[in-house]
Amino acid sequence: MNHQTSIGEPVALRLASFAAHATASPKARETVRLLLLDIAGLCVAARDTDYVRAAVASTASEGKATAIGHAGGLGPYDAALVNGTAAHGEDFDDTFEGGPIHAGAVIVPAVLAAAEHRGLSGEAVLRGVAVGTELMCRMSLVAPQAIHKACFHPTAVIGAPAAAAAVASALGLPPALISHAIGIAGSLASGIIEYLADGSWTKRLHAGAAAQAGIRAAFLAEAGFLGPATVIEGHHGFYRAFAPSKTPDFVPLLDRLGESWILETLAFKPYACGTMTQPFVDCAVALAKQGVKAEDIVSMECQVGEGTVHRLWEPLALKQAPPNAYAAKFSTPYCVAVGFMDGGAGLGQFTEERVAEAKVRALAAKVSYVINPADEYPRNFSGHIKATLTDGSVREMRQPHMRGGAHEPLSAADLLQKFHDNAAFGGWARERSDKVAAVLDEIVAGGGVDLSAARG
Repeated sequence: MNHQTSIGEPVALRLASFAAHATASPKARETVRLLLLDIAGLCVAARDTDYVRAAVASTASEGKATAIGHAGGLGPYDAALVNGTAAHGEDFDDTFEGGPIHAGAVIVPAVLAAAEHRGLSGEAVLRGVAVGTELMCRMSLVAPQAIHKACFHPTAVIGAPAAAAAVASALGLPPALISHAIGIAGSLASGIIEYLADGSWTKRLHAGAAAQAGIRAAFLAEAGFLGPATVIEGHHGFYRAFAPSKTPDFVPLLDRLGESWILETLAFKPYACGTMTQPFVDCAVALAKQGVKAEDIVSMECQVGEGTVHRLWEPLALKQAPPNAYAAKFSTPYCVAVGFMDGGAGLGQFTEERVAEAKVRALAAKVSYVINPADEYPRNFSGHIKATLTDGSVREMRQPHMRGGAHEPLSAADLLQKFHDNAAFGGWARERSDKVAAVLDEIVAGGGVDLSAARG
């Protein structure tokens, strides 16, 4: 398959021109503010987990950059790795519904680490985060589902060039150097999805590794290192390597770039689990509110998009009995069961103890799926449950879109409360989280970048 395309100027240079000259819309600026808040809260919530402790223990630098919730300062690569891993670790971070892709956990850690390391302004941070988030979202639309089909994690591989553009933009580099940064990042991109087999931790690492790669690519380009101009569309380029089953369509990437900001539609999660499971949790919660009891249920059949099956439904026996709490986040049967029983799926629903409980597993074993050919995935994430009860009656619940997404966004007040809840989960007093929220607002308002209040 020939992935070359008659698009004129190399794609990386067109992206670089956008990154160098972008001016975010008012709504995009507000989305960036909420993104910083959400990511910071998630870093605090995960700071005492075993995987974050391992990431911190692996660091080998001292510097000016902050690992949120941890004492001392780190070099930019280590800080980005720790914060990205923590922010994405509980799968409670933002998502872009057309991808799906998780931009905040890559772009925010990359830009903040570079900004602290180099003493950049809050305005530079805002521009960099807006640029990187926009590019991650748009790049996810070029070859829908094909990156997952090739066994790669879109957040991991797309995150590297997007983070490179983000950091280079924040640094104020000219388009030629930003293009080289994107080209270099194509060779640093990585991240396979074999974690699905056993619930191991590598997906958690992907966001931090991509953030780290983006910083390195930007710094290398700034220093004069060269990357291929045709990294995106070339015969040996990004989409040929990571999405070989589809011919890339660059229209969604390039159309009105810099004029229309699709990051404004970013979705913020109400539940701490895989993106496409969220509407199914809402259906389960709604079913329980009708007075149905777990013992009344014979079966729950869900209509699903075919593209979600290999990650969230199969092998079905494993998904009905996930081996650990992390695997449970990517098990729709478990998420449906615990959502039904607990009225939600927050951080407390994904502990080893809860996942092992016999009553939850018994209900999860009753959850199955059928493929709905008309499902709109990945353009829209919807949910459906058809529950058959012991009296022979059938209850059917539908959620037409992801709550927290473009159709039903969470409010700024909702996200502020989520930040405080996550900070409290991580052991911070309200006074501390109030102070850090104010610091983040000051950054977006164009002030300095001093995250010392978020250390320790």
